[in-house]
Amino acid sequence: MRRSARRPTIKDIARRAGVSQSAVSFALNDRPGVSPATRERVRRVAEQLGWQPSTAARALSGEGAATVGLVLARPARTLGVESFFLRLVSGVQEALAERRLGLLFQVVEDVAAECEVYRRWWAEHRVDGLLVVDPRHADARPGLLDSLGLPAVIIGGLESGSADGAAEYPAISELRTDDAGAMASIVDHLYQLGHRRIAHIAGLPELAHTRRRTHSLREAAGALGLTEVRSVSTDYSDAQGAAATRAVLDDARPPTAIVYDNDVMAVAGLAVATERGLAVPGDLAIVAWDDSVLCRSTHPGLTALVRDTGAFGRRAATALLALLDGEPAVHVLDERPRLTPRGSTVPLAASRQAHGKALGS
Repeated sequence: MRRSARRPTIKDIARRAGVSQSAVSFALNDRPGVSPATRERVRRVAEQLGWQPSTAARALSGEGAATVGLVLARPARTLGVESFFLRLVSGVQEALAERRLGLLFQVVEDVAAECEVYRRWWAEHRVDGLLVVDPRHADARPGLLDSLGLPAVIIGGLESGSADGAAEYPAISELRTDDAGAMASIVDHLYQLGHRRIAHIAGLPELAHTRRRTHSLREAAGALGLTEVRSVSTDYSDAQGAAATRAVLDDARPPTAIVYDNDVMAVAGLAVATERGLAVPGDLAIVAWDDSVLCRSTHPGLTALVRDTGAFGRRAATALLALLDGEPAVHVLDERPRLTPRGSTVPLAASRQAHGKALGS
C-alpha cells in the first residue's frame, strides 16, 4: 500500500501542471527550453504542492552539501574478504566527490531492516537519493522508494518481467548486468575445452542475479546437450564455498569444472581440491565470476570474468546524479564482463595427458 504522506516530487508537479518532467526541471532550475508562461505555471504548481528543492539540487548548484544513501543487506561477516563491494563503493565515491555529495552507508541483516532504514532516512531528510544493490525476486524496494518519492538507481537489474520492475517508476533508473550472457560465455568456454559435467557454486538464491545465472547455466547447457549440471546456493563466504565444493565433489559423478560466483569462494574451492589431492586443472577446472588480485595470485591463476568494477560504480552514481538533476530515468544494460582464461582451465585432453590421470567418463 502506498503511503499517503510523502514529499512532493518533480513527477507530481509535472502531472499537475500538464507538462513533462524535463520541462519541470528546466523551469525550476531556471534553464532555457520552456516558455515564460510554462515556467510561471510550473513554479506556481510547485508552490501549491509545497515542493522544496532537495539539498542535492542545492549542492549541484554550489549552494550546499548533500548525501546519497547505500544500504547493504548481507551478513556482515561475508563483507570483510570480498573485494567487489569495496571496488564498487570506491567508484561510486569518485563520482559523488566530483559533485560534492557524500555517501551514507549502512549494513543490515535483511531486506526488512533495509526498508526500515529507507523509511527513517526519508522521514529525517537524511538522503536525497539511493543506490540500491542486490535486486531480489519479487523485490518490494522499488515500490517503497517510489511511494516515498526517493530517486534511486537499481544496480544489477531486477528480474525480467517482475511486477515491481524499475521501468514502472519514473524516478528509478536501472543499471543492468548481463549475467545471462556472461554465464553462457563460461559454459561455452568449458564445453570447448571438453568439460561435460559442470557445477555452479552460486550466491544467495533470492538474488535476481543468482537466478539469472542459474537459469542461464541450464539454458546454455541444454543447448549444448549437457545434462549433468547443477547449482548450489551459498552466502558467498569462503566457508560455505568450501563446504559446497566438498558436497559436489562427493557426488557419484563429480563435476570436471566448477564455476564460483565470487573470487573468495573460487580460492576456497581451489584449497579444497588441493586438500583432496586433485590437480587443477588436471582433475578439476575452476572459474571465478569476479576477477581480483586473489585470482591472479594463486597457482595456477584462476580463469575469471574481468570488468572494471570501479567504473561500474561510477556509472551507477552518475545515473543517480542525472536523476537528481531532474533528468528522466534510464534503463541501461552495462557491458558484459570479459572471460579471461588462465591456468585453471585448459583443454581437458591436454590436462589429462599432462597429469597422467584419467577422469571418470
